Amino acid sequence: MELTFLGTSAGLPSTTRNVTAIVLNPQNNQSGLWLFDCGEATQHQMLRASASPGKIEKIFITHLHGDHIFGLPGLLCSRSMAGCETPLEVYGPKGIAEFIDTTLRLSGSWTSYPLHVHEITAGVVLDDASFTVTAFALTHPVECYGYRIEERDRPGALDAAALKAAGVAPGPLFQQLKRGETVTLADGRMLCGADYLSAPRPGKKIAIFGDTSPTPQADALARDVDLMVHETTLEAAMAEKANGRGHSTTQQAAMLARDAGAKRLVMTHLSSRYDAADCQRLLAECQAIFPASELAEDFLTIAV
Repeated sequence: MELTFLGTSAGLPSTTRNVTAIVLNPQNNQSGLWLFDCGEATQHQMLRASASPGKIEKIFITHLHGDHIFGLPGLLCSRSMAGCETPLEVYGPKGIAEFIDTTLRLSGSWTSYPLHVHEITAGVVLDDASFTVTAFALTHPVECYGYRIEERDRPGALDAAALKAAGVAPGPLFQQLKRGETVTLADGRMLCGADYLSAPRPGKKIAIFGDTSPTPQADALARDVDLMVHETTLEAAMAEKANGRGHSTTQQAAMLARDAGAKRLVMTHLSSRYDAADCQRLLAECQAIFPASELAEDFLTIAV
């Protein structure tokens, strides 16, 4: 999986950071892309990141504050104007359907493709052959969610050398054995795929937080994830102001990552008051508590 940050600023864009949006490539270009939040000008950022709106198949909205959704109507319309006909699924809190319907209706716009809008509550919002996505309620002035993306365990590696030694040539039988099936060879021998597979490889886990102050749901959302994406709107010295507005500080995000057993923390949603030098100071505050902390920049791509 790969994450690309299209916007990393809180509330207002700056000269170097757009407002919130993250693209997830869930299966290394084997399927469509997922978008988490869609702040103003997200489609402009997508052009610079070579992420076509037509490739987006799912959009997950954390909450309805403008810096997380004002880019959505334009993106939906651009997808139509480009002639895209593939379905699009949108997940978000109560009100997301009204927001989409109203903006499209008042602007005389429409979609040329099937658009399915799902208003969610806490719990599993997607469960298919490859992934489970679970929404966790966060603490913010409006209804807000974080998303935990869990990839299903992948089959173990096939022991090709052992199969060749058993007289099995690479080809269709390899594929059947890779799926764990039992095959019958030309000489009548039966081979079970499970005997030639290593242990299953654990699927990756990512936690993408919406805006939140410290909340009891956070540990379950971030528990043992490979990557945790969390807002660090303000520095540690401004905890009272941050929490009073439903946001977190650097130290609070870092302590959560440490206590939840996350492998990596990526800091995002930084106040526009901070310039590049200030952001390095914020990074240092996180790394003092959780060394595996990284600072998101617009167009940063991270492999998971």
